[in-house]
Amino acid sequence: MITMKQILLATVLLFSAGLLSAETVKSPNGAMVLNVELKNGVPVYRLDYKNQAVVKESKLGLELKDGKNLTDGFELTKTETASFDESWNPVWGEVKTIRNNYNELAVTLTQPSTSRHILIRFRVFNDGIGFRYEFPQQENLNYFTIKEEKTQFAMTGDHKAFWLPGDYDTQEYSTMTSNLSEIRGLMDEAITPNSSQTPFSPTGVQTSLMMKSKEGLYINIHEAALIDYSCMHLNLDDKNFIFESWLTPDAIGDKGYMQTPCQSPWRTVIVSDDARDILASKMILNLNEPTKYEDTSWIKPVKYIGVWWEMITGKSTWAYTDLPSVKLGVTDYSKTKPNGKHAANNTKVKEYIDFAALHGFDAVLVEGWNEGWEDWFGKTKDYVFDFVTPYPDFDVKELNRYAASKGVKLMMHHETSGSVRNYERHMDKAYQFMVDNGYNSVKSGYVGDMIPRGEYHYGQWLVNHYLYAVTKAAEYKIMVNAHEAVRPTGLCRTYPNLIGNESARGTEYEAFGGNNADHTTILPFTRLMGGPMDYTPGIFVTQVNKINPDNNSFVHSTLARQLALYVTMYSPLQMAADLPEHYNQYLDAFQFIKDVAIDWDESKYLEAEPGDYITVARKAKGSSSWFVGNTSDENGHASTLKLDFLDAGKKYIATIYSDAKDAHYETNPQAYTIRKGVVTSKSVLQLKAAPGGGYAISIVEATDNASVKGLKKL
Repeated sequence: MITMKQILLATVLLFSAGLLSAETVKSPNGAMVLNVELKNGVPVYRLDYKNQAVVKESKLGLELKDGKNLTDGFELTKTETASFDESWNPVWGEVKTIRNNYNELAVTLTQPSTSRHILIRFRVFNDGIGFRYEFPQQENLNYFTIKEEKTQFAMTGDHKAFWLPGDYDTQEYSTMTSNLSEIRGLMDEAITPNSSQTPFSPTGVQTSLMMKSKEGLYINIHEAALIDYSCMHLNLDDKNFIFESWLTPDAIGDKGYMQTPCQSPWRTVIVSDDARDILASKMILNLNEPTKYEDTSWIKPVKYIGVWWEMITGKSTWAYTDLPSVKLGVTDYSKTKPNGKHAANNTKVKEYIDFAALHGFDAVLVEGWNEGWEDWFGKTKDYVFDFVTPYPDFDVKELNRYAASKGVKLMMHHETSGSVRNYERHMDKAYQFMVDNGYNSVKSGYVGDMIPRGEYHYGQWLVNHYLYAVTKAAEYKIMVNAHEAVRPTGLCRTYPNLIGNESARGTEYEAFGGNNADHTTILPFTRLMGGPMDYTPGIFVTQVNKINPDNNSFVHSTLARQLALYVTMYSPLQMAADLPEHYNQYLDAFQFIKDVAIDWDESKYLEAEPGDYITVARKAKGSSSWFVGNTSDENGHASTLKLDFLDAGKKYIATIYSDAKDAHYETNPQAYTIRKGVVTSKSVLQLKAAPGGGYAISIVEATDNASVKGLKKL
């Protein structure tokens, strides 16, 4: 049941900058204190948490391309304060119910020299603040172009930061861990090759940015509800430790075309003295609007496998032939010579369908099924795919008939190769093709430089395209998992058919040289703050040369940690990414992937330190079963795990999948143990994760005494 109350506390009208004193708003629990004021006509804010400074005095405003800037010369003409408290139920999520509780301050600023006015709205939650610029329709501010947003976040010192290079086109970098003062010296090392990349500054970083102060405060800066606006990066003044917003430009350098009434996304600062609170925060979701869809019954979490990893590792190909150049509608594939390595063929896909059906998976992703893969990348082709024409060895109707007979869906794949106009040209036809052939979810991709040429992945034009694709898909009741798109900002609340994104360095990079061992101990604090990630875990055979002898990469993880990622890397879309024949070698460990839920009623963050370890317990939706996961960095981690989240007075059967004593992500990754026993809410488990390791636990309520017979108490 959703309840809502909104209480207007005060409205104050002011007509002179001289009347202004600082406005103060506290969080509902009083721990977060926001101060807002005008200083010499410039709006500034500061934020304290538990009497400690988090954001020092920081300026607000926007620089415009034409005309006087919206940065100074303001008078405060109105303030409004309000309180809000509601509870709402997400369509899918980490918890069944989310509380949205904040105190609000809205300040109207008037610029007498131009007769323009803007409103800055601040919301103060128990876990942080969000604020945005609002531009009412008015005679002297109708259409305008943003040259740069000038929002500042002034830090109190040389914090430890977990950062990615600022880039208009990719987030697929390894996270760097350093003090703020060290970013400039590490930037060249941090910028590693990618299929499309545009770094912009020696001290530019991306959001979500995670930091830890020397005083022990955990601080996260991001944005929420990114709609019809350019994605925000942060540029650091590394002498004064002041971040300033840096928007993604378009092809001619402009950073936003606005028509009033309009607004910016929310700028967010989440803060706590406990890292677990950062992971548990739902503030970014709360700053997004409720779902736009009246009917959400067609939106379901998905556990899937896919014809994918063997292409990523180089064993097989997406392309049907080895032709250097093809043209859709011109190249006659029935007369071409197959290369013999094309993975998306009828025989193989049926094998995957059989495996999915046997083990209870919802869907099978198939990449490389459609014509055009021979020269899809790096040629700046506009008409690269049509999204409806299969290769000769892929029978769409037969495969979907076969999948349906087994109770399995096929998952569509739409790679655009960055040719966005081409995708929009074909979108209705492609989505209708999906409906006609039994598909209800699509993995889309935006690999490579953008077409139109000069546009960037994170600019306003592309931000609008990604949302267009999601809302258009909803017209056909299709769920979307977009790769290489802009990083999530909580829009999955408003558009819950956006069930996944990549927008970070995922498991595929384990076949491209590997991810750092601490990678999955950082991503929940950074990339996942705005929404779930299609990380594609579950690789059991970690030496890639066992699939492709020419590829010497390895997965920087133990097998046990691969299980844990299904719990620690929250997503309603979870892939078992390895080959079926590899799972058949480790069916006892594979049982956890089969059992683990993908939708939750409760989530408890038990342990957390960014870059070191995360331990999470989650209660399955509509069930009494719990699942626990731990992911640890290259140093491993010892846990004293209290199970006091279990119902008192009940017995549970716990199955623990853990690293063996001699396990190590580099030298002995497949060394794991499985033990089963009885636990209660009073149980305390001593568990150890190996270097690059972790553990996973399924906890199922014992239905009767017979079910626990012969099991020891753990």
